[in-house]
Amino acid sequence: MFQQHPILPDNPLPIAIIGAGGIVKDAHLPAYTLAKFPVMGVYDIDRAKAIALKGKFACIQETYSTLTELIKEATKQNAVFDLAVPANYYCSILKQLPFGAAVLIQKPMGETLAQALEIANICRERQLVSAVNFQLKFAPYCLAAKDIISKKLIGDIFDIELKVCVNTPWELWDFLYKKPRVEVVYHSIHYLDLVRSFLGNPKKVYASTIKHPKTKELAATRSSIILDYDEYTQARILTNHGHHYGTKHQESYLKIEGTKGAIKIKIGLSLDYPNGRPPKMEYTIVGNKKGWQEIRLEGAWFPHAFIGTMANLQNHILDSNFPLLCSTTDALDTMQLVETVYESSATGGTLFNPIKIN
Repeated sequence: MFQQHPILPDNPLPIAIIGAGGIVKDAHLPAYTLAKFPVMGVYDIDRAKAIALKGKFACIQETYSTLTELIKEATKQNAVFDLAVPANYYCSILKQLPFGAAVLIQKPMGETLAQALEIANICRERQLVSAVNFQLKFAPYCLAAKDIISKKLIGDIFDIELKVCVNTPWELWDFLYKKPRVEVVYHSIHYLDLVRSFLGNPKKVYASTIKHPKTKELAATRSSIILDYDEYTQARILTNHGHHYGTKHQESYLKIEGTKGAIKIKIGLSLDYPNGRPPKMEYTIVGNKKGWQEIRLEGAWFPHAFIGTMANLQNHILDSNFPLLCSTTDALDTMQLVETVYESSATGGTLFNPIKIN
């Protein structure tokens, strides 16, 4: 009924993957298998990981013992580089790619705005056709929401709300315990990028990101973010990753309200993580006697959204007139918004001074 799938390239280019970690195993390769994208090779510092992936995914043609070997062969095949390593390796690897190469960089685009700017400068200097894997906007339900909105079925959008109240097992990502920033740059960044894809850049940002008493060893894991656009239009992102009281009242949803109707999406991935639950999408149009109607979804965030970012980059490579929706230029605005959120949290707020009556 509504468009849920990205446009796939007619003749997909081969993919060269750098990194063989969990995100590649759980999202990139399952997505490329579904889309029938050829993977010409995989390289990882720990070659055993790459070999294990080759044994599991038939789309992988070869593994490489050195990064130099992978880059050399990928260049011959005009492959698209898929960079899925920790952010502190991005710059050194990007500098090794041939001039004009195409590359998809795993999010975030660095951990700070300064790192994002350095990445953007390297991509520009080396004339790379570069994109960042902010993939949520390509999830089937987000594509369907875009289709509904583009058809003006729910009118003009004036309110977006994203709420996540879950028990996130942070121990799955032990590297985060050494990071000065956690929740916004590694989680809510998806929602900031998604809101931007619907509404563009906000005029004002109000934010607070704070620690949880049960995970004192981590940086902030709860955030309240308000993005104001005009006198009528606002987006809110509310996250609490420390709901330790069972699954009954966990929440994970996207709600979009327009002048003629609304959309409500349950984002199942975050619920009972890492097991997850099926997503659900409904919409309603004012005056329609059917009320809220459910849309049958044909996929979820993982792995289906990961098809969209690679497909978008490849379509742009094959036809420069095809808009690159996840470009490093666009991602830089998302990174600036992340930085603004942290600045607002650090400097905002008005102290409450109770009136003292003698």
